[in-house]
Amino acid sequence: MAHEAPALLMPLQTLNPDGTPRRVGVELEMNGFTLDALAGIVAESIGARIGSRGRYERVLTGDAAGEWVIELDFALLKQLGREHHDEETLAGGIGKSTEEVLSWLATPLVPLEVVSPPLPMARLGEVEGLIAHLRKAGARGTSDRLVNAFGMQLNVEIPGADADSIAAYLKAFLCLYDWLFARADIDVSRRVTSYVDPFPVDYVTRVLAPGYRPDRATLIEDYLDANPTRNRALDLLPLFLELDAPRVRRATDDPRIKPRPAFHYRLPDCEIGRPGWGLHCAWNDWIEVERLAADPERLSACGARYLEIVRNPIKRLIDDWADEVERKWLAH
Repeated sequence: MAHEAPALLMPLQTLNPDGTPRRVGVELEMNGFTLDALAGIVAESIGARIGSRGRYERVLTGDAAGEWVIELDFALLKQLGREHHDEETLAGGIGKSTEEVLSWLATPLVPLEVVSPPLPMARLGEVEGLIAHLRKAGARGTSDRLVNAFGMQLNVEIPGADADSIAAYLKAFLCLYDWLFARADIDVSRRVTSYVDPFPVDYVTRVLAPGYRPDRATLIEDYLDANPTRNRALDLLPLFLELDAPRVRRATDDPRIKPRPAFHYRLPDCEIGRPGWGLHCAWNDWIEVERLAADPERLSACGARYLEIVRNPIKRLIDDWADEVERKWLAH
């Protein structure tokens, strides 16, 4: 018997400073379908039209929020798939053969990805419904195969671009990371990769220090010094690229980093094939980050307590910080 998914909680700040609704983009990695079959299922679910951007990308149009993208998550193959191969020339024949070999190798290993446009938070229930629809149609997620290192990623629009607001979210995330990691129950296929590495301890202690109130330039510089990589559970490079592109590009020229006015939350697995799993699993935990960031007194006390543990190797071995967070530091 099917059960309704738990309600999707909402943050305290649902509006941007200009009064428009805050938005969230959702990325879901999976397999179990061909590209065209997946595009057809999503298009039917959201009432969109299907277009093509090459042999490995489909673009769904008609949603007022913007384009949905269904793609094979392999940048080189997508690039080859946008090119025309003239088989009558040597270069064209080599290009076609290279693409065919890569496609053959990638198909069982590389996920298909559903990428939503930034959606108003009030529409997240539609994503929950889409997940249920895809599961019923045969979607397979992280734990369905040993090699399925698949994730669900959230791009949560920031409520403000000032340094204090961004730093509060970062501090809250660092305080809750152990609890979030335990709750996410990350599959071994993603634990052994570097997709969602924790933040370095020296950086954690710097950010959680009571007097850490940097201006925006210093906040970005400190982050780049310690984390010039996308492989963090909370990746702030897209946000900082949006706010200060020259500074970020001096630290990394990775073309995969795209500017977004959003927190890029990369930790959760995509267990789309598991009954009962849904957007609520990660989203409702993220809401605890939102609530802690919005509560300066609780954030300060939680940060001070976590610093005691981080700075003491014995406490780090003995104390269960995730359990203490659950008992003492959550909004509920």
